[in-house]
Parts: sequence; C-alpha cells; structure tokens
Amino acid sequence: MQPASNDTMDDIYARLAEILEADRITADDVLAEFEYWDSLTVLSILAMLDAAYGVNLTAADVRKMKTASELADAVEDRIRK
Repeated sequence: MQPASNDTMDDIYARLAEILEADRITADDVLAEFEYWDSLTVLSILAMLDAAYGVNLTAADVRKMKTASELADAVEDRIRK
C-alpha cells in the first residue's frame, strides 16, 4: 500500500483531531491512546469517512489500525479503487 497523499492525510488528521478533541493529530499518533477513543468514537470516524470520502470501513477495520497514518493510508487506498 502506498502512503496517502499529503493533502488527504492533512485533511484526515484535522478531522480526526476534531473527533478526538485533540489539538493536533500526527502520522505516528496511536489512536487507542487518545482519551476519547471508544466505540462511539470509532462510529464517528466511520461516519466521517463515509460522508467526507465515500469510504466504507468496518469498526473492526478501524480497531485493527494502530496509528493515524494506517487509517489515512487505508482511506487513500479505498479512494483509489
């Protein structure tokens, strides 16, 4: 899998920061380490990905992703298909 483009990554990170109530999200941030990481947050991320990018992942897919960059790469991979 190729890395996500900078524009897509920046947009995803900004949207994740809003959902996770963080000042900033970087590629290496571990998603499960955020204070607001829970099943409702995963659902919010799924809804955001569908609305913003037309990308449909499952909750299990998102829970398997450790870092923000893994999520961004998966989104970009789905966008390309």
